[in-house]
Amino acid sequence: MSNYVHDIDPFALHFFADVGIRWYGLAYLAGFVAGLIYVINMAQRGNGIGLSTDKLIDFTTWMAIGTLAGGRLGYAIFYSPELLWEFTPSFPFWGVFAVHKGGMASHGGITGIIVATILYSRIHKVPILHLMDLTCVGGALGICLGRIANFINGELFGRVVTKPLSWAVKFPQEMYLWTSKEISRLFHLESAVVALKEVELHPPSSSLFSQLSSWVKNGFSESGFPKGEMTSLSPDLWKEWVSGYRYDSSDYHAVNRVVESLIEATQSGHQKVIEALEPVLSARYPSQLIQSFLEGFLVLCIITIVWIKPRRPGVISGAFGVAYLSARIIGEQFRMPDSHLGFQALGLTRGQWLSVAYFGVVALIFYISKKQNLPRMGGWVRDK
Repeated sequence: MSNYVHDIDPFALHFFADVGIRWYGLAYLAGFVAGLIYVINMAQRGNGIGLSTDKLIDFTTWMAIGTLAGGRLGYAIFYSPELLWEFTPSFPFWGVFAVHKGGMASHGGITGIIVATILYSRIHKVPILHLMDLTCVGGALGICLGRIANFINGELFGRVVTKPLSWAVKFPQEMYLWTSKEISRLFHLESAVVALKEVELHPPSSSLFSQLSSWVKNGFSESGFPKGEMTSLSPDLWKEWVSGYRYDSSDYHAVNRVVESLIEATQSGHQKVIEALEPVLSARYPSQLIQSFLEGFLVLCIITIVWIKPRRPGVISGAFGVAYLSARIIGEQFRMPDSHLGFQALGLTRGQWLSVAYFGVVALIFYISKKQNLPRMGGWVRDK
């Protein structure tokens, strides 16, 4: 049975090279805006939220910064600590800033929101739990849209299906796993490489000076990239590169560039490449869409139902925490764990264990909420 080969362009608007407006960024923006509109409308119906529209917009800006900074730093700390000390001679120079390559941790984003909420609370003298409740709607919407953006990017894809499944998806990004874990599978790309015909190679440079020298010598292509050497591809050349992948830096560079080019070709609708890749790629669960439904849409429905009536500050944050963490643990059963981490204790993923740990934070929120016993806020109907 043939399955859909993922061929979606990650750019909503593509200017040149790796510059453009990505669906991923638009998803975050839409989540913040939609969350803001939701809360403003709720404030006009229920018991109010204690913030003017201007202050709410200001608070949303703080949340955006906390989410993005926490999400990226969380990914580096929890999943890929080498990014903290990875520096390159090319923009954006520090691995932590290379967000265009993917890598945002929702647990880190939640932590960033909590930190930003605490800071905003102290500066503007607004109860912390009061503010945290306001972040939950935008958080659920952001997660829902963010997971859809993950699908568009072809990242964080699912586990291989164990039986034929008509709605399974084949992700070309799976080839990145082959370059680190299953190098022998790269030989199976011979037909796709032939369909690609040629690839633009840039000689690997160890310093900024040598990179600049190459750019001065070769100039820039129409795409905005520094020009490289166009190399015609053949089955024999591909076998030679793969055979030397572990031992020769030039072969290593060439294979990785071809893999990137094959992915770019699918995203631009290169039918011959797509047809050649279809038989060799694994059919996988579209876990990003499953998680979008569970962690985003379903969680949003739950907290909306809980918040029909005004609630004591902290109740909504606690309900969000229980719903999201439970959904994350379930959704991760369909998702492929990070290749460099794999499965951990009891066969669970890093994301599942982080979710278990964060239940302690939820318990603390419920405890503080009950102890403070602040006036009820929000809701879609007023207290009688």
